[in-house]
Amino acid sequence: MPHLGTLIGSILSADVAARYYRLRGDDVVFVSGSDEHGTPVEVEAVRLGIPPKQLTDKNHAKVVSLWKKWGISFDNYTRTESPVHKAFIQNIFSKIYEKGYIFVQETELPYCPNCKRFLPDRFVEGICPYCGVEGARGDQCESCGRLLEPAKLVDFYCTICKSTPTIRKVKHWYLDLPKFADELRQFIESNKRLPSNARKFSLNIINEGLKPRAVTRDNKWGIPAPFLGAENKTIYVWVEAVLGYVSATIEYFKSRGEEKRWREFWFNKDAKTLYFIGKDNIPFHVIILPALLLAIEEDYNLPWNVSSTEFLQFKGERFSKSHRVGISIDEALELFSADYWRYFLISTRPETKDANFSWTIFIEKVNADLNDTLGNFIHRTLTFVNQHFANTVPKAHNLGAYDKRILKSVEKKVAKAAQNLEDCKLQAALRNIIDISRIGNKYFNEKEPWNLVKTDRQEAANTLYVAVQIVKTLAITLEPFIPFTAVKLSTLLNLTDEMRSRRWSEATKLLPSGHKIRGSKPLFSKIEVTAKELQDKLEKTKITPSTITFEEFSKLDLRVGKIIKAENVPKSKNLVKLTIDVGAGELKQAVAGIAQHYELKELEGRNIAVLVNLQPKHIFGLDSEVMILAAEDDKNISILIPIPDKPVKAGSKIK
Repeated sequence: MPHLGTLIGSILSADVAARYYRLRGDDVVFVSGSDEHGTPVEVEAVRLGIPPKQLTDKNHAKVVSLWKKWGISFDNYTRTESPVHKAFIQNIFSKIYEKGYIFVQETELPYCPNCKRFLPDRFVEGICPYCGVEGARGDQCESCGRLLEPAKLVDFYCTICKSTPTIRKVKHWYLDLPKFADELRQFIESNKRLPSNARKFSLNIINEGLKPRAVTRDNKWGIPAPFLGAENKTIYVWVEAVLGYVSATIEYFKSRGEEKRWREFWFNKDAKTLYFIGKDNIPFHVIILPALLLAIEEDYNLPWNVSSTEFLQFKGERFSKSHRVGISIDEALELFSADYWRYFLISTRPETKDANFSWTIFIEKVNADLNDTLGNFIHRTLTFVNQHFANTVPKAHNLGAYDKRILKSVEKKVAKAAQNLEDCKLQAALRNIIDISRIGNKYFNEKEPWNLVKTDRQEAANTLYVAVQIVKTLAITLEPFIPFTAVKLSTLLNLTDEMRSRRWSEATKLLPSGHKIRGSKPLFSKIEVTAKELQDKLEKTKITPSTITFEEFSKLDLRVGKIIKAENVPKSKNLVKLTIDVGAGELKQAVAGIAQHYELKELEGRNIAVLVNLQPKHIFGLDSEVMILAAEDDKNISILIPIPDKPVKAGSKIK
């Protein structure tokens, strides 16, 4: 499942923008889709022993249901297995080939004799030739962001069997990217909306010299390449996936019976295409996508803006689905409602630098901002109207200078938030909206309507009239950020469609005196647990007991392994690094939390039970390739070992 880093870097940020522009009255089409043809899918399917489509069908359905739970307002969330997308891609690449921007050349690629296949992209890992980080993949280095080719990695290996591949020559089709260098430079330099990280990173790549980019792969899973002689090739996922924005728009209007309307969004120069991505996707959206659109030679709209966030980190490591680092979007919803997460993620959005996820800050944001500031102001205002003015907006008479100044300051905050949203500064926009509730709280406290209602009922009425207007402003301006709460608040205020008109401009229009509201209910509640308790609860959500079939159990490769070497993990009190012979001298590495239960010397030479066919997990900077089996009670951990009087050798199967 996608993790919170992916959510804030792309989907959630895009949803906030789409909701805002709809409120502004613009014609918006919000599209994305499941990127199903990547090598990670094929690698996982190979490991599971199932067809890739079986895996993607299941995952796509799960993700679609999760987007609804998160309140993501897609017009079309499609998939790259969509027939519309496949047909569009084959047609587009045929055109680009005919125009002479794609050529064939022989290249050298890693080939795994063990797996009997060429190894594209993430079938290969090794050391990045640019920054020297280990575990770099064959398509892109996660550390420095450089685009890579598998054969360029140092000390590379097959991610399936861990063996060292050979290099073989193979024919592939390439996009002549250098031909677009000047046009791309002009596009980037003239687009002042691009954030600095996107502009600088992309211009650096161009200045270093663009290189032709492969558009075919030897994957079995993907869209068949339409080129003569490429019958056994598929289109490289990243050049077809970025064109999915176009095909998703085509598919959307086709489903509505308006087959030609997609052109209004991709060719009309008054239309704007806005992208939200993490910084690792900058080269694909600022260089490769524009190059492909230029290559089609049909005057497509190039990206109007590419809002590229920095990384969200978890315990100092980048959130990563493949490395199982961080919190997935389904795990998050098991802990708290979507609006709590939406508020926290947008308010801490890593717009200018990497941000580290913190349970402490999460608790502070929910308790201080949502509950104590926003929720408190709304609840006390509506409760007071309920108790003293019969759930009716009071009639104002001769508002004072302070009252008028408060309403004016709210208008300014709404205008600032709108400008922030149009500049893709979502964090600042949300801060301005929350500031409106701070203004309301301060106003309420200073006017003291609980005293005024006893001494000057008209002044109390004026105060509540102003306070209700601020609540109404919040009901509309909060919608892009916390839509479920905005709907609840609009219901409490009894806002009709005419009053809201689905327009941002309605936010500061005043509710008439005599308007009936429906009462008051607390919108939020405080988090009463500690950061540690939340982390412990998260860990429990990652371990979900379930019933499995005998067929599923038979896929587990359980063996006897012999510990060859045991070492302490630097800077860790609990972790031990074990080198384990799992049979025929094949060595695997395990990272286990047993340092406080065993001495290193008593571990070495022991036969233990291990699970071998497990996807490696990155723990404390180390890859743990196998799992050791152990029993645990409240005090002790005991490694499972074969009965001493029935010796078996390393590699023996456990059945």
